[in-house]
Amino acid sequence: MDFRSHQTFIQILEQLYRERALVPFVAGRPIPLRSNEVLIICRGIVQLFTIQHDGSETLLGLAGPSMPVGLPLTTVDPYWATALTDVDVLSLPMAEIEGSSVLMAGMFRNLTLRMQQAEAWLALSGKRLVADRLKHFLLMLAKDFGHVEPSGIRIPMRLTHHQLATAIGTTRVTVTRLLKDFKAEGWLTIDQRQIVLQLDPRFPANQLLNPMVQRC
Repeated sequence: MDFRSHQTFIQILEQLYRERALVPFVAGRPIPLRSNEVLIICRGIVQLFTIQHDGSETLLGLAGPSMPVGLPLTTVDPYWATALTDVDVLSLPMAEIEGSSVLMAGMFRNLTLRMQQAEAWLALSGKRLVADRLKHFLLMLAKDFGHVEPSGIRIPMRLTHHQLATAIGTTRVTVTRLLKDFKAEGWLTIDQRQIVLQLDPRFPANQLLNPMVQRC
């Protein structure tokens, strides 16, 4: 999808925003999902979960601005979404999306980002050392959602140690220990309960950020 097509997609969404009310959800609130609609994240970050037979939760992914989520996009069951930060979402019926070539093209672009994220998470699970899994997971979050600051790249979400442990398949105690090690190494700092990665000054921080991520 070229730049002009992407701009057309954004313009259509902006028109929809004027005609329809966005639905807000505060951080921590579950987001209802319906079988016949897709939600476009317009602000904030959404967590996607399933649950295992032993009752443990599995974090399947994170969706940020312009990304679509919804039951029509998955075969996982059970499957639910929770607002990680305060979010605004736009509801689009599948019939409307299927009837618009521009909406379909825009969906494809952002579904590509979701697919890339899912494959990166699968590759992450193959790393033997837990420290490597955690470090690469934080780098993935910085790439997909990070904000460049003079001090480094801020991951603009408050992830608990339990949430980090769930994402990389380890224990909360292990994550707590590793984060302390990373802080002692000078690789990250914690500011207002958010992680800021201190990257190698030889490599500009903005080179890490995903150039395909667009804010709608």
